[in-house]
Amino acid sequence: MHPDVVDLRSFYAGPLGVVARRLLGRSIRARWGNVAGQIVLGVGYATPYLDVFTGEAERILAFMPAAQGVVNWPTDGLSASALAELSMLPLRDSSVDRVLVVHALETGESPGELLSEIWRILTPGGRLIAVAPNRRGMWARMDTTPFGQGQPFSRGQLTQVLREALFSPVHWSEALYVPPFPSRTFLRSATAWERLGVTLSLPFAGVHVIEATKTLYRPVVVRQTRRVSARMSPALAATPRVLTRGAD
Repeated sequence: MHPDVVDLRSFYAGPLGVVARRLLGRSIRARWGNVAGQIVLGVGYATPYLDVFTGEAERILAFMPAAQGVVNWPTDGLSASALAELSMLPLRDSSVDRVLVVHALETGESPGELLSEIWRILTPGGRLIAVAPNRRGMWARMDTTPFGQGQPFSRGQLTQVLREALFSPVHWSEALYVPPFPSRTFLRSATAWERLGVTLSLPFAGVHVIEATKTLYRPVVVRQTRRVSARMSPALAATPRVLTRGAD
C-alpha cells in the first residue's frame, strides 16, 4: 500500500526527513555526478532527491502512483510531476537516460512489473538507482517514517528482482545508519553515524541504494533433456501354426 502524499511531504518537511534527504541525497549524487544533457525520471516519491539535478539535466520528470497522490514539483516554474500508472508509464521505448526509484518498490503490488516497465523506457546503456528499505535496518521497523511502509528487502531479494527484470547491478551502497528518532542528539550526530556505518560496513543501514544497468540481451535457459531408452518390439508377432492331417 502506498503512503499518502501528504504524509510523505510532511515527513520530508520535518527534522528527520531533512536529515534523510541530505544523507541519502549524497549517496545518490555520488553515483550520478554528472547528468548533463540527459533525461532523468523520478518514480514513486523521488522529488526530494531530484532537485540536485535541476539546471544540469536536459529534462527532469516525476511520476507518482495514483494510490499515493501527486504534489506540484518543482515549486516554481512549470510543473514536471504527474500521476501515472507505474506498470504502464506514458513514455516511449528507450526515451529516458536515468531513472531514480524511491518509495515505490516496497509499496507497489508487483516490483517486477514496475522494473520491467522501467527497462522498457530506458535507453540502451541507461541506468537505474533503486532505493529500498533494508529489512535488517531499524528504519524498516518504524512505521513513523515512509521507509517503514510496505515490504523491505534483503540484498539478495533486491538482486533477484532486478535480474529477473533484466537489470545488471553494478554498484551497491547503503545509507541512513542514524536511528530514526527525531531526537536532537541523534540528528546532530547523523553525519558521524553515517561515516561510522560506511567505514565499518555495519549491517543495520536503513536503506539499500543499488545502481543497475539495462541488460540488452535475454539470458538463454538451458534445459536438460532426458533420454528414455525403449525396447523396440515388432509390430506383428508370428504365431506358430499347427498342421493337422485329416482322418481317412
